[in-house]
Amino acid sequence: MEGKTVRKTSIIMSQIMQPEDANVAGNVHGGTIMKLIDNAAGVVAVRHCRSNAVTASVDRIDFHHPAYIGDLLVIKASMNMVGKTSMEIGARVEAERLLSGDRYHIASAYLTYVSLDEDLKPNPVPPLIAETDAEKRRNREAQTRRKTRLDEKHREKACQNDL
Repeated sequence: MEGKTVRKTSIIMSQIMQPEDANVAGNVHGGTIMKLIDNAAGVVAVRHCRSNAVTASVDRIDFHHPAYIGDLLVIKASMNMVGKTSMEIGARVEAERLLSGDRYHIASAYLTYVSLDEDLKPNPVPPLIAETDAEKRRNREAQTRRKTRLDEKHREKACQNDL
């Protein structure tokens, strides 16, 4: 299976925030932002594996600043690491205040997707080719997060078995 570069599957999506995306004070709902992140990450996953891909976990999502009605949200998502059938995608969300042009980093997230075949079983994914120093760093960091996730999963299972 031929590898794919980060550049080949990365995506930038944008959407203007409307009143239905926010509370009565005009702050965009965190859930709205999370859905946009999941959509962008899903596109990256499918572009990488060219098969159905589903969200397996959201490792982390951090909100740094609020977004408001009228802001243009820009979601940048790219592949950080691939395993046998899973992929970690990183997403960065920025809000652009259209009248001033000011941009703020409002959220970041790491999501794990699993590629599925026609029978909805885990499907092997192409290897990732990290070309730049930043891509190689993100790949190393993603490997550390994966190890932490798997260790935590084993600890939880052991606790459940102790019952």
